[in-house]
Amino acid sequence: MKFRKKPVVIEAYQTDKELIIQTLEGPLRAAPGDWIITGIRGEQYPCKPDVFEKTYERVK
Repeated sequence: MKFRKKPVVIEAYQTDKELIIQTLEGPLRAAPGDWIITGIRGEQYPCKPDVFEKTYERVK
């Protein structure tokens, strides 16, 4: 079987400094340039810029 991810609008910002983000899996380090994503349940996690660009597009 094949599945497609449902379209979900997220909030995100790009950080300009190193951060420690408290995620559902525990603390993760975000490097300058990483995107910090807030998920549908308010959870946060970092995402590398190249993965972010391939996965998300800006909503107008």
